[in-house]
Amino acid sequence: MNLKRSFVTLGFACAAVLPGAAPAAVLSGTGADARYATDAYPGFDSEESIVKPSKKEPKFFAFINGPKKDNPADQLEWARRCEAEGSWRAARKAYDSLVREWPSSPEAVKAQKAYADLLLNHDLDYEAAFNEYRYLLDFYSLDCDYGAIAATMYKVAELMREEGKTIMFFRFSNTVDVRRAYEALVLRAPGASFAPQAMLTIASMREDEEKYTEAVQVYENLRSLHPGTREAAEALHREGAVRMKLLEMHGYNRERVRDTMSFLRQSLRGRMEDAVRADFEGWLDETVEMEAEEAWKAAKFYDSRTRTRRSAINAFERFLKDYPASRHADEARARVESLKEGVQQ
Repeated sequence: MNLKRSFVTLGFACAAVLPGAAPAAVLSGTGADARYATDAYPGFDSEESIVKPSKKEPKFFAFINGPKKDNPADQLEWARRCEAEGSWRAARKAYDSLVREWPSSPEAVKAQKAYADLLLNHDLDYEAAFNEYRYLLDFYSLDCDYGAIAATMYKVAELMREEGKTIMFFRFSNTVDVRRAYEALVLRAPGASFAPQAMLTIASMREDEEKYTEAVQVYENLRSLHPGTREAAEALHREGAVRMKLLEMHGYNRERVRDTMSFLRQSLRGRMEDAVRADFEGWLDETVEMEAEEAWKAAKFYDSRTRTRRSAINAFERFLKDYPASRHADEARARVESLKEGVQQ
């Protein structure tokens, strides 16, 4: 059986994963348009560069760190009793030790979720909670409510982004770890309703990191995967702004300028709000002027004592043909007339 094509009906599909195996893909649907988490997501950190959760093993000193009961059913009951009594530390320890000692039991799935829920709702440790929910998806995807867990993870990622990380009573944005949380979630639930917004967030955080090329890649991929959506329209606008920022940062680069011009012209052929269209038209004017400035410099190069009059006339006429609206157009026309009259200025 192909694990990537085994389904359960949970709003979006969940593929089977055996304990210890890599997470199988979540599908956005069946048929030719189905997207797998194994597909390329340009602009994301590679999964190989991120520390993946390893399968939990029993801890050392089992008489202290191990389960208090002799079987998973009794251990789960004990953990729930500790939680009901407000013994939070004991409850966390009891849930975690159950998963470690009896990972293949039905109770392990319930304990893992309860452990993550406790970290989220009582401890307010969003990063730890996200990691435990991720463990649930990676190792128990067929046995859990995949759609509900993924939706919870998205809410947790939002909280992580809002709250940041506290170190010595000071909060830090912790951008990279939070971005990677969103990326991990999109890879595991690419067909979820929140995936387009999550990708917008990832691209925005790439901008915060000043990784503008990666931001453009995420915006492009978002538009490709979710065409016609509100998020795709927003991604197009943001992508235009980032592309212009790259031009400003790196100075004139003929290939980059022409690629940006092509992107802007193609975008203007589609539907967009008037304010957005005005931005794109302004950006296009800027890029055309950038290219015109370089063409003007090239034309001036031919207007020298070491060049023939004919080569200079040809250069200026070519410039006027390509850039008739340039701010140098009047000067170019006057120079052509002077050269044709045989007057050197």
